[in-house]
Amino acid sequence: MKHKRAIPNRSFRVADQIQRDVAVLVRELKDPRVGMVTVNAVDVTPDYAHAKVFFSLLVGNAEECEVALNEAAGFIRNSLFKRLQIHTVPTLHFQFDRTTERAADLNALIHQANATRAKED
Repeated sequence: MKHKRAIPNRSFRVADQIQRDVAVLVRELKDPRVGMVTVNAVDVTPDYAHAKVFFSLLVGNAEECEVALNEAAGFIRNSLFKRLQIHTVPTLHFQFDRTTERAADLNALIHQANATRAKED
């Protein structure tokens, strides 16, 4: 039997599709702990068994939201089975993405350093 060739960039396309579908499915959750969530990125393992879903939160408590999303991960995964056309749908692991917070902190430090420099000149 001839082995099928690997499709180039398939894992990136699968991760991108999971990101879009999870973003839609999260909006349908009725849990009050889940606020205004943005799905920033998805990392899928090479065997498609697990996926880390990185999200940011506009309003609400990040820790509570992360717990709520991880509790709803089974429901979201089940809904992904119906949407995706792949054999293995990964187990979802939600993780709060602090990148935007870090960027804001660095921006504030840069502005503070520039203001201090301006006073010295």
